[in-house]
Amino acid sequence: MIRRNPLPVTRRQFLRRSLQVAPIAAAAPYFVPAGVLAASGSPAPSDRVGVAYIGVGRRGNQLMNLPPTGRIVAVADVDPARAAATAAARQCRAHADYRQLLDAPDVDAVIVATPDHWHALPSILACQAGKDVYCEKPLGLTIREGRRMVEAARKYARVFQTGSQRRSMQNHRLGCELVRNGLAGKIHTVLILNYPSPWEARLPAQPLPPGLDWDAWCGQTAPAAFHNDIFVQRAKPGWISLQPYSGGEMTGTGAHGFDQIQWALDTDHTGPVEIWAEGGKLPPLVYQAPDSIGRGDRLCSAGYRVRMRYANGVEVRLEPGEPAAGAVFIGDRGKVRVGNNEFTTNPVEIAQVPQDQWKIRLPVSNDHLANWLDCIKTRERPIADVEIGHRSAIVCHLGNIVRWVGRKLTWDPDREIFPGDDEANSYLSRPMRAPYQLPEQV
Repeated sequence: MIRRNPLPVTRRQFLRRSLQVAPIAAAAPYFVPAGVLAASGSPAPSDRVGVAYIGVGRRGNQLMNLPPTGRIVAVADVDPARAAATAAARQCRAHADYRQLLDAPDVDAVIVATPDHWHALPSILACQAGKDVYCEKPLGLTIREGRRMVEAARKYARVFQTGSQRRSMQNHRLGCELVRNGLAGKIHTVLILNYPSPWEARLPAQPLPPGLDWDAWCGQTAPAAFHNDIFVQRAKPGWISLQPYSGGEMTGTGAHGFDQIQWALDTDHTGPVEIWAEGGKLPPLVYQAPDSIGRGDRLCSAGYRVRMRYANGVEVRLEPGEPAAGAVFIGDRGKVRVGNNEFTTNPVEIAQVPQDQWKIRLPVSNDHLANWLDCIKTRERPIADVEIGHRSAIVCHLGNIVRWVGRKLTWDPDREIFPGDDEANSYLSRPMRAPYQLPEQV
């Protein structure tokens, strides 16, 4: 087992707290031996980090190719068939309640790969249970959720990685280093894709798949009738485009793009101070039947181009046709375009400056999961630490809020509020349905 700090609460205290939160149902317990024999040259099971997964849909399964320093010991999911199939394929066990993972002695860390509205609660409870956390981006459904996640990670001294994988891609790092070293001169403008905001859907009820705990899937949100085009991530339209469960592609793919801006501008500790958008207030859009995700994306972005300004004067402009998971940095000596694990410069001479002349070098990670697992052993902060993930998610949320309010906003990145603006501040959090609220104290 990996040595970790003592649990911040006793087992009895943790279970008492857990009873106040409704369970996430998965399969009936599927038990197989958690230990596996070490392959020749591989770490012994006792030296490997025991990892459990909360949510094993599309993204959860994509994250299961762990480096040799980790081993999968358990999974949980609201869909029992999905949980059981994953457990059988990975030779681990499926729990009927994700909180059981948090009390399991062979679980050192958890990967939270749920829809966005289920990121905060499991992550916070995992920190309280003494588990390290890898949570997919965007970190929180709201700005207040994200800050609570940071508070929990710090209070319980957890290693908390955000799933902003481009920080572990070489050419993204090198492109951001070009910007940091001033090779394009003083940056004055950054271009990024004009990501769409989310909308709503009131789709007709479909038969519930056997065993699926749909009420638990809805979690903190108001219960909706089950429909597969809500349940599936990118369908017609899928939960990632719907406001109850996500911030749309503004917080979906946008979380990658804005994270690159934060990294390149050296603003991981802060954020924009002014935000405005063309077109006024975004009118409500409600799908009454399954429909193309593209139609909603167009209606929730075209004509509503967002602008942001940082305290150092750099203006971020959301424009059609710009990189989907990167950005273009424009300085007084040229441009650097970063995206899809590549970078280009104009003029080309910017990229030809020998790297040994670069004074600023960013942290190196070539494998996001390996970086997290390594930090679990060293207790260092990972490359996309929870505070970094939270700050990047805030920029995404600001892009949505300014469209919902429909006027220029002032943001205080230190206090994380819109000073003197009650309407805008009302979007910092959302009502959370009982019993799926966050703990009163992290």
